[in-house]
Amino acid sequence: MYFLSGWPKRLLCPLGSPAEAPFHVQSDPQRTFFAVLAPARLSIWYSRPSVLIVTYKEPAKSCSQFGSYKQAEWRPDSTMIAVSTANGYILFFHITSTRGDKYLYEPVYPKGSPQVKGTPHFKEEQCAPALNLEMRKILDLQAPIMSLQSVLEDLLVATSDGLLHLIHWEGMTNGRKAINLCTVPFSVDLQSSRAGSFLGFADVHIRDMEYCATLDGFAVVFNDGKVGFITPVSSRFTAEQLHGVWPQDVVDGTCVAVNNKYRLMAFGCASGSVQVYTIDNTTGAMLLSHKLELTAKQYPDIWNKTGAVKLVRWSPDNSVVIVTWEYGGLSLWSVFGAQLICTLGGDFAYRSDGTKKDPLKINSMSWGAEGYHLWVISGFGSQNTENESDCKSVVKQPSILLFQFLKSALTVNPCMSNQEQVLLQGEDRLYLNCGEASQTQNPRGTSAHSDHKPSQEKGPFADGSLESQSLSTLLGHRHWHVVQISSTYLESNWPIRFSAIDKLGQNIAVVGKFGFAHYSLLTKKWKLFGNITQEQNMIVTGGLAWWNDFIVLACYNISDHQEELRVYLRTSNLDNAFAHVTKTQAETLLLSVFRDMVIVFRADCSICLYSIERKFDGPNTAGIQVLQEVSMSRYIPHPFLVVSVTLTSVSTENGITLKMPQQARDAESIMLNLAGQLIMMQRDRSGPQIREKDSNPNQRKLLPFCPPVVLAQSVENVWTTCRANKQKRHLLEALWLSCGGSGMKVWLPLFPRDHRKPHSFLSQRIMLPFHINIYPLAVLFEDALVLGAVNDTVLYDSLYTRNSAREQLEVLFPFCVVERTSQIYLHHILRQLLVRNLGEQALLLAQSCAALPYFPHVLELMLHEVLEEEATSREPIPDPLLPTVAKFITEFPLFLQTVVHCARKTEYALWNYLFAAVGNPKDLFEECLMAQDLDTAASYLIILQNMEVPAVSRQHATLLFNTALEQSKWDLCRHMIRFLKAIGSGESETPPSTPTAQEPSSSGGFEFFRNRSISLSQSAENVPASKFSLQKTLSMPSGPSGKRWSKDSDCAENVYIDMMLWRHARHLLEEVRLKDLGCFAAQLGFELISWLYKERTRAARVDNFVLALKRLHKDFLWPLPIIPASSLSSPFKNGKYRTVGEQLLTSQSADPFLNLEIDAGISNVQRSQSWLGNIGPTHHEIDTASSHGPQMQDAFLSPLSNKGDECSIGSATDLTESSSMVDGDWTMVDENFSTLSLTQSDLEHISMELASKGPHKSQVQLRYLLHIFMEAGCLDWCVVIGLILRESSIINQILVIIQSSEVDGEMLQNIKTGLHAVDRWASTDCPGYKPFLNIIKPQLQKLSEITEEQVQPEAFQPITVGKTPEQTNPRAEENRSSSGHGSIPQGEVGGSSLVSRKEEDTTRAEEEEPFQDGTYDCSVS
Repeated sequence: MYFLSGWPKRLLCPLGSPAEAPFHVQSDPQRTFFAVLAPARLSIWYSRPSVLIVTYKEPAKSCSQFGSYKQAEWRPDSTMIAVSTANGYILFFHITSTRGDKYLYEPVYPKGSPQVKGTPHFKEEQCAPALNLEMRKILDLQAPIMSLQSVLEDLLVATSDGLLHLIHWEGMTNGRKAINLCTVPFSVDLQSSRAGSFLGFADVHIRDMEYCATLDGFAVVFNDGKVGFITPVSSRFTAEQLHGVWPQDVVDGTCVAVNNKYRLMAFGCASGSVQVYTIDNTTGAMLLSHKLELTAKQYPDIWNKTGAVKLVRWSPDNSVVIVTWEYGGLSLWSVFGAQLICTLGGDFAYRSDGTKKDPLKINSMSWGAEGYHLWVISGFGSQNTENESDCKSVVKQPSILLFQFLKSALTVNPCMSNQEQVLLQGEDRLYLNCGEASQTQNPRGTSAHSDHKPSQEKGPFADGSLESQSLSTLLGHRHWHVVQISSTYLESNWPIRFSAIDKLGQNIAVVGKFGFAHYSLLTKKWKLFGNITQEQNMIVTGGLAWWNDFIVLACYNISDHQEELRVYLRTSNLDNAFAHVTKTQAETLLLSVFRDMVIVFRADCSICLYSIERKFDGPNTAGIQVLQEVSMSRYIPHPFLVVSVTLTSVSTENGITLKMPQQARDAESIMLNLAGQLIMMQRDRSGPQIREKDSNPNQRKLLPFCPPVVLAQSVENVWTTCRANKQKRHLLEALWLSCGGSGMKVWLPLFPRDHRKPHSFLSQRIMLPFHINIYPLAVLFEDALVLGAVNDTVLYDSLYTRNSAREQLEVLFPFCVVERTSQIYLHHILRQLLVRNLGEQALLLAQSCAALPYFPHVLELMLHEVLEEEATSREPIPDPLLPTVAKFITEFPLFLQTVVHCARKTEYALWNYLFAAVGNPKDLFEECLMAQDLDTAASYLIILQNMEVPAVSRQHATLLFNTALEQSKWDLCRHMIRFLKAIGSGESETPPSTPTAQEPSSSGGFEFFRNRSISLSQSAENVPASKFSLQKTLSMPSGPSGKRWSKDSDCAENVYIDMMLWRHARHLLEEVRLKDLGCFAAQLGFELISWLYKERTRAARVDNFVLALKRLHKDFLWPLPIIPASSLSSPFKNGKYRTVGEQLLTSQSADPFLNLEIDAGISNVQRSQSWLGNIGPTHHEIDTASSHGPQMQDAFLSPLSNKGDECSIGSATDLTESSSMVDGDWTMVDENFSTLSLTQSDLEHISMELASKGPHKSQVQLRYLLHIFMEAGCLDWCVVIGLILRESSIINQILVIIQSSEVDGEMLQNIKTGLHAVDRWASTDCPGYKPFLNIIKPQLQKLSEITEEQVQPEAFQPITVGKTPEQTNPRAEENRSSSGHGSIPQGEVGGSSLVSRKEEDTTRAEEEEPFQDGTYDCSVS
């Protein structure tokens, strides 16, 4: 409702002795002038500008006679002030304006400025008037005066001798006797016997009192702490005619304030709470409405140490109340007790270094015009003793502070409640939650101090010139759209009384003292009256509203003395010539628009309905016609009590909407907020229904209204919408109420399912209460959101030293900003429906909202709140809600996720209670696996690990690990490896971190391959010692692979994990899924080469070359080769033609790197069993490639066709090193390429070659695999890859290796038979392979010769024996490999030489691995 803004301003008081410090401030009824009292002086201040006008100083002689001043009270017409003094005198001062046209302060305009001439009332508005104060009358009441109260034309005075004096303003007692309180009867209510109990004590007197016009009586506080309400029984004000009521339970009252609009009496108590009472209409008894008290939960250290309540003050619009205590502090509450601000906590109470500040002590306070300012007289006391001597220290002596507020437009213009925008109004600006947030985002605290150096007198807000730009940066990321109100309009029409925004949030209108102005957010321009006389001739009385492009307002025409209803078109000039005017009989108090109807509430307690329609005939205006009048005087005691009036389509029966759907659009009922009671009047459909087809809709007679029904109590705001949406009928046909401290309520329609006939015994609407944490300012109906605003604070005290002589206001107070906020309420409603066994309705409502992005969050919140409440309850719960909520959530596909997210966010102690309701976590885990929702399953694993024995969680983890491997979810696999290890290594007491969180090094175990440069194909025995020393100097790779192969590599858990990884690798090879195998190895840091080396005669054999070839073509998207028509006569037939690739290779003999590797490969063959084992120069090349990646780029900028034929396997690894550079489309062409002279047929062949190549990425991946298989000695796979790439050089290399080393006889035999099978297949099914097979014929012959030489039975006898058990019993083979595993790792560690230089890791962490397209991103919260 109300929000603090900026820093308070300090007004400069004339410095005098401490005895002359002000202690009391009282505003006049119009809140233009403020009377400020010091012990012996009375000052009058003006509100805008806030300046001192005149001071009356009491002479010393009379000062001793009267005593010091105590209280002041204004006459209703602001012409007199009565001041009470300590010795029982009342001094009457007359205020007269000095003769002539004299003003204290006048604005100075340049010559010829239009503002000076022609503006009526100009001087009075703009200039502080010069006034005279003179004492006219002195009245001696001969007893200390406790309270002064102006009542209509009289002044009511309570004295300490227990008397009530009624004094005329002219200073006479009118001959009436003073009333002795002891003679006034008091009772609990007005119905009990007339002779109620009397006060009975001689020393009872009134300590504080306030008159309530709408209740016609006084709220009083007695000196013994009792409180009561005194009312005249008849119009005569004499002791016999007075009667009092009191509540039994208040005995510590200290002060009182009355709210006339809501008929509330707020009594401050010595305990620090405020008790708010209302009068029961029927019995006249005082009923407790609610209490305003700080809770121990919010303010644990201060809630019961505030001291007694010192002052309570209601705002001018009666929508908020401000409370201050004896020991300091301010708090602000809405009418029915929602706390908005309290300065006893947070930045108000603590400095930035955590030390406690002294709270601000308040001696007196008074609201300024429209509630934009609070005038406060502070009594800081003398806390800082060392500064006592500094009499100029402004803080030490009391001063006048002005707190500045923003307020919601709803407080004064309740017709805004059918909008979905939040609109706040300040004294010179508006805050909207729509509009573009184009402002740049600065850090939050910068702008306030860079733009304005805060001086002691005024903070940055003092002159109102803070731009919207810097304000929105102060608000951080929650931008308001701030609109500065036109200064021309404000000059003569301050303060702003009403504001309204249209449905789309594009146009705003504001109303000041006279006239109105409007602003367009699109053009960013204000539109004011062209003729100032027209503006100054109208006073808007009942608020204003937008209807399409029109502004509808009720106003009083000053010159014609006529109440009018006017409609102005936004697009035309602002002039009465373009307005449509309708005269009305009585003053309009409230106005609201519903579809094409205007509803007006008037001062004679009648409601009038008008139809409004656009006219296109003459000038572009709208026409208004009276439809219906309803008198409410029987039900409304005082017109001022009506807070809001709205027309809605809400009715108690929704059966109507089924019978006659067109009437669902109609204005079905009137909602009237009468002093917090929500009253509904529906149309009376009991009479005969007239068919309305034939009659003209404008002539049709509207149905009368039924007698009113009370829907709810303590209502502050009502929201309803006139939109319709078949899908979300529950939310759009509901009525939303804000009820202050007791939260919100929704009046929800209940619909029969599938249009069945509703049960007659079931109500068709239900009122559901729910609590939200913000103060609601708007409701988004379809989105199930409540919008609000909240005060936030920024501390600036670090800018000043602590012991500076004068503490700045900027240090004592934080800078206040207003932030936008919103809250979901759907879970509250669903829960309330479930509590009331309306599960079917809850389901309908939830299904209609299931598409909202935060719907999963709604279910989770509901489950979480119910679980927390029930599981932590001390007493047993007779009818627990959790099983119902659990059953409800199972209706939605998000059930498994909701449960696990809720469990992970609650403490472990509550898990048993939760899973008792939702089901066993083991079953839920299995459901996740069946639904293929692996991330959720991983979350359940954490729960299982905490709730079950390690064996169970290992079993489930294995299941999940295998499924994740199968689905190639690598991130999850890495987490599962870590998880399984944690279980195995006895870390199960401390659960591992969430499996769904991201790894710190996202590249995980790929470094292992990126940095590899030493062959793994040797056996452990003949590894030279130098390798071991090398191993020690190099760091382990990061990520799981490093952990796996480190110290605990021989523990059973790692063997267990390895078994699973080996099994998966074997499975992939059996299914010829080489691409998946590559991803698997790269992502999980799997030691592929050493494993393949062991399995090269078992799982890593190629059983069916043709099938393998076909599968690789498919997996790598590699096209099968085709023979072009022209090639029938081509040189392929006689085998003399070489592929384009080879031609290019010879033409590029200038490339030293290429040739070096080929030569090195052939010349150094004898050094090792493996072709690339320890080749010196090659190592040097590869190392430079990996450590100086950037310099290597030139090697890759050669044409694609050439790349296809680079036979160096070493360079294939280098390709992967920088595959991020390789991935793009290559458009660079080598210079040598252009020098080739190509004939037409050559070009044809080149294009054919390019057409039969696969994607570049696949090529890189295939080369990578070729390199791995080559090192592992799986030559049959190398042959298959060589065939796919169609590069004879690869086949050549394989031959070289076969000749140079002891290669298995069976493998050779396998290669031979495989190639023959491929040849047969090529002849029948794929002739495109024939040319290449012809090219490698000589190699094939050579191979068969070698094979025949090597056929020795003993060479492959044992292998066959080894292979048989594997086929018959796979477990046996695993057992064997695991038992032999103890000796293997040592060799693996030596052979693998996990080179991982830290600087290389960092440079390559972002580089793309060839298999990274298989990566799996795991991002579940």
